[in-house]
Amino acid sequence: MIISFTGAQSSGKSTLLNKMREDAYFAYWHFEPEITRSLKERYGLSINESGDNFTQCVTINSHVDNYLRNKGNNCVFDRCILDAMVYTTYQCYTKKVDYELGVYAAYLCDKLINKYDIIFYTDPNIPLVDDGVRSVNVEFRNKIIQLFEHYIDEMKLTNIKKLSGTVEERYEAIKVAIIDYRSKSNTI
Repeated sequence: MIISFTGAQSSGKSTLLNKMREDAYFAYWHFEPEITRSLKERYGLSINESGDNFTQCVTINSHVDNYLRNKGNNCVFDRCILDAMVYTTYQCYTKKVDYELGVYAAYLCDKLINKYDIIFYTDPNIPLVDDGVRSVNVEFRNKIIQLFEHYIDEMKLTNIKKLSGTVEERYEAIKVAIIDYRSKSNTI
């Protein structure tokens, strides 16, 4: 089973992932770290609103690689191909990446998005917190939120589960969604 989180920066994804890691129910699951942070640390790539063609291309392709390496396993991704498309689209609008790369991101998103069993979209109604890596630019965050909500609606994604409320309420919704999915698909 492939599960992913998606959403704007500072919307509670890491908090929920950490709760999953601590839960015995997920003891044998693999947790794939967030791609862009890893790329920034490993290669010094520019991220957030400073991303460029190379950063976005590597990020997009890394999402495909993550899926291919983990399909057939119980795995949780910190982000998914939808994130790559949203952030690349933003970069296209601001002329920081080429139009063709935006088309490429949309193409791969279309091919990969339904391969995730569940994608948890974290409601962004959480204060923006500076962690030293994510952008704290409110205007940038608001544009990203608009893009996520636009694409989720436009693509009519049936594997998206929106999470809102407290951390505990969100976490309970995650467990219910996974149990429900497994019971419907007879997955152990």
